[in-house]
Amino acid sequence: MFPDPRIVVSTAEESLPLAIRELELDFGPEAKVEAIGPEMAVVTAPSLSAQEVADRCEAAPLVFPRHLTVEVALLDADADLDRIAAAALAAVREAALPPSLALQVWVSGPSSYEFGPAAVFGAIAAELDAAGYAVARSGRRHVLSCCLTPRGILLGLNETRDSLSDWPGGGVRLSKSRDQISRAEFKLEEALTEFGLDLPAGGNALDLGAAPGGWTRILRRRGLRVWAVDPGDLDERLARDGQIKHLKVTAGRFLHSNRTVFDVAVNDMRMDPKLSCELMVRVAAHLAPGALAVVTLKTGSREVLATVKACLEILTGPYEILHARQLRHNRHEITVVARRTDAPAD
Repeated sequence: MFPDPRIVVSTAEESLPLAIRELELDFGPEAKVEAIGPEMAVVTAPSLSAQEVADRCEAAPLVFPRHLTVEVALLDADADLDRIAAAALAAVREAALPPSLALQVWVSGPSSYEFGPAAVFGAIAAELDAAGYAVARSGRRHVLSCCLTPRGILLGLNETRDSLSDWPGGGVRLSKSRDQISRAEFKLEEALTEFGLDLPAGGNALDLGAAPGGWTRILRRRGLRVWAVDPGDLDERLARDGQIKHLKVTAGRFLHSNRTVFDVAVNDMRMDPKLSCELMVRVAAHLAPGALAVVTLKTGSREVLATVKACLEILTGPYEILHARQLRHNRHEITVVARRTDAPAD
């Protein structure tokens, strides 16, 4: 056991320095933040809890951490499966967890292990099952994490509500469907899944920068009527859908003439992130109170934290920021989920 709780933070490899800087700025000098792998950092401070870190990630928001666990053991890299399974069972028993829990295993960085996550999962699950524990992959109150890292096998335990994500290391895995139009669909699918967003059935949705129609397809699949705004063409498979209205105009021209009130608005346009947020402020005047808005901010790689802060400040007022995070399917992007407030937009 360690003298102070060690909160392990997972992030995208290219964003690890940004995640560390966010944590340092938010928790101040009494907290020590250090990298422990290509995608992981550890935060330590007296009496610091995973719940406190998770709450700060959501409230601040801190956008680059995407998974948390509390380190309870670190085994040597030469540990075999039997030793890993025995250590996992000992950690669960010491924590006096209920007899049903989730087990999540993943690899961080290059791996030289003779076994992979599937073999580790099987060994730990068998050990726990023999001891009377019911093991699932997700959806339980507590989660046992096992990460194969270059420095050793890390075991972590915490409540799922404080993990930020119910996926191993925050790595949401989505499968391509037969009718998928573009890989950009994964970004919206992940946001809906990761944040547990409830979209209204039968309402009106606005998709800005819709072409070729991936996000429009997802919104239609959820039962929404979609106004797809983009000068470009939509996939021909969407042309026969009478609940999709394709307007081949710019977003600015559409908002100037539109009189429809929308229940959902999404924006995955490739544009300067501050301009994108200013556009979403204009969109707010066309949304019903309480309507959801999802926008991806193309932050680039320079002055990222300052850009994200400025963007969220622009959105605050007409919107309440619900979530802001770099998801697994983002690339130099941040997904922001906001709710239209009752206050009129400027």
